[in-house]
Amino acid sequence: MLDTVLITLLIVAICIALLGVKVFFVKGGKFPNGHVSGNKAMQEKGIGCIQSQDREARKKSRFSIDELEKALSDGMN
Repeated sequence: MLDTVLITLLIVAICIALLGVKVFFVKGGKFPNGHVSGNKAMQEKGIGCIQSQDREARKKSRFSIDELEKALSDGMN
């Protein structure tokens, strides 16, 4: 039982060390930004964070002229 716990702790320690090589050994090193909005390839494709998109959508008033015209045109069809 103790052997299993020690082996598990060793594996976890090795994984943390390998994941943090850049952080630990490079001056000014930091983990890369894994967020969607921080990814340049996603930005070029126009893909953003759903939370940001939701926040922008909520800023628009549902009583704005664009939304009312859209609702009226959908109702007539």
